[in-house]
Amino acid sequence: MKKKPELLIPASSLEVLKTAVIFGADAVYIGGEAFGLRAKAKNFSLEEMAKGIAFAHSYHVKVYVTANILAHNDDLEEAEQYFEQLKTIKPDALIISDPGMFMLAKQICPELEIHISTQANNTNYRTYLFWRQQGAKRVVAARELSLKEIQDIRKHIPDDLEIESFVHGAMCISYSGRCLLSNYFTGRDANQGACTHPCRWKYAVVEETRPGEYMPVYENERGTYLFNSKDLCMIGHIPELVEAGIDSLKIEGRMKTALYVATVARTYRKAVDDYFTSEEVYREHMRWYEEEISKCTHRRYTTGFYFGKPDETTQIYDSSTYINEYIYLGSVEELDERGFARIRQRNKFCQGDRIEIMKPDGRNLSAAVKHLYNEEGVEMESAPHPKQALYLDLSEKAQQYDVLRVRKPHS
Repeated sequence: MKKKPELLIPASSLEVLKTAVIFGADAVYIGGEAFGLRAKAKNFSLEEMAKGIAFAHSYHVKVYVTANILAHNDDLEEAEQYFEQLKTIKPDALIISDPGMFMLAKQICPELEIHISTQANNTNYRTYLFWRQQGAKRVVAARELSLKEIQDIRKHIPDDLEIESFVHGAMCISYSGRCLLSNYFTGRDANQGACTHPCRWKYAVVEETRPGEYMPVYENERGTYLFNSKDLCMIGHIPELVEAGIDSLKIEGRMKTALYVATVARTYRKAVDDYFTSEEVYREHMRWYEEEISKCTHRRYTTGFYFGKPDETTQIYDSSTYINEYIYLGSVEELDERGFARIRQRNKFCQGDRIEIMKPDGRNLSAAVKHLYNEEGVEMESAPHPKQALYLDLSEKAQQYDVLRVRKPHS
């Protein structure tokens, strides 16, 4: 009998964690204010983590905390204190790549599961067996593995050792994320969580005896982005992922908005559930998955390494910009006694605009903004201030945690 994989969704903040939970996550992964590989993400204070874990657990959703930097000596004392704090708020697992950090976590909070990060270059079944012997519960596959290789790993490891694998999101140009470009150019270390993403920059060629003469590397008039990979998307290959024996389908994006998280969580949730209803149902709804997944901010899509090594078609040479069809307006925090939706506005919109209400069940309701009020009850024509608390009288019924978006006019 096929095992239904976990759907693992990223969260950059408490608001986004709640969105992930409501829109279909089985588990959410988050970072604290230190020791994760997304230093630029908003990340969670210890108090926010505790609230997030309590919220997720009330919906029977797990929470994993990243501590996957490659630690230096100076990090270790603070890491001990950090693990002592995590022990008190009881996440479901820690995601770790460094053996020293692994030993600390095992010593300080042995009751917590440890998952081995993709950053640890997990490319063969003996590596998986090694980590199991140390006490790891799960190993995250290197992104450079094919489905055939993952299937072979599954055959060589015990059933109680779980395989987690990225199925959607940005791809790193460097092997298992071990990038040195950021450190070299800017002094910000990708392996310490401070990557500046130089893989997305435009480059030229300089001949050493002609300093200052930049020769462009052309694909078209805008230049060539040599290291700029497409985004991974496996929404059309759920059967193959399940057949390979993957236990957890992981979405990348711990710096993304609630709109991105709602879109990917809802789409993959429906795809997985449909497949486990029947493959026919899954195939019938393929167009809906593809249309919905294209509505979140993304680069052009690829299947990465899953069906063999990528070639020149998996790179984007003409632009480093995202495809972005929808604007995020905010998430519904609550409904007041009038039934008005309270949000913290993220982008400008006006009274009279037509917007879209994203429902966790897959529906998208077109709604008119009939009236718009600030916290003092003053009616407003537009909402120009980011993060301003607003009350919306909408022509369609919104519920708490619904996500509001609007299609860009030119899309």
